[in-house]
Amino acid sequence: MKIKKLLFFLLAGCLSACVASSKTETKAEKQGWRLSMQSYTFHLFSVVESLEKTRELGLHYIEIYPGQKMGEGFGDAVFGYGLTTEQQEQLRELAASREVKIVSSGVWTSSRDEWEKVFSFAKDMGMEFISAEPAREDWDIVELFAKEYGIKVATHNHPNGDSYWKPELLLEYIGQRDPLLGSSADVGHFKRMGIDPIPALGQLEGRLMAMHFKDIAPEGPEGVLEDVVWGTGVLNVKGMLEELKRQDFSGYFTIEYEANWENNLPEIRQSIDYFNKVADEVL
Repeated sequence: MKIKKLLFFLLAGCLSACVASSKTETKAEKQGWRLSMQSYTFHLFSVVESLEKTRELGLHYIEIYPGQKMGEGFGDAVFGYGLTTEQQEQLRELAASREVKIVSSGVWTSSRDEWEKVFSFAKDMGMEFISAEPAREDWDIVELFAKEYGIKVATHNHPNGDSYWKPELLLEYIGQRDPLLGSSADVGHFKRMGIDPIPALGQLEGRLMAMHFKDIAPEGPEGVLEDVVWGTGVLNVKGMLEELKRQDFSGYFTIEYEANWENNLPEIRQSIDYFNKVADEVL
């Protein structure tokens, strides 16, 4: 089984190289800015369907959320460390057949006795990092497993006072810890908490591993700031990209489009086009 897994990773590496060489790189890609899908965007659908939708968008990276139904060929299984070795292998092969790499999983809000299972699963699946919101008393054990398994931890910021909702709070907990611990900043959630995303990203310089990138509409009648096509909302997308260029950021722009759940591919395509257009101007 170990030999088979090794052969899979070698094949996946060759596949990634072939994909990269088969098309002209955008300026964003040359900068190390990689667009990835967060499968929660497709939470009405299965993991199998999410991989296909990611392929349809022309993207090659995905972050899968724990608990998503696996779908056809997996019975009643859901995504997470409960997948059997055979199911994990089946999933890796399925993703590779779609020219998609599972680079991360999250957002994990695990209990203390679950963390090693999460890290072991991420390692077995060949992930680069996990997106997570560890309990504030769990950082010692999370740091320990991050180093043991060689998996980065990109901390998320859900819009509530119990999370790491502002950069100062996150840095209070990880600022003096291993560089494997960092941020997966949700720029929409910053705005929802009254924080300007541009200086917030600046505060996270050196710890920024990925982002849940988006644009949001002005506040609606019920106080909801809904996701919209990038460039049509209240966030300064160009300003954020300029800040990321300044700090020479290299990492993932994870698309988590939380609107029009049943058919959001057209809006995501518009957002991708806008991102590449603005990146061409900035870089």
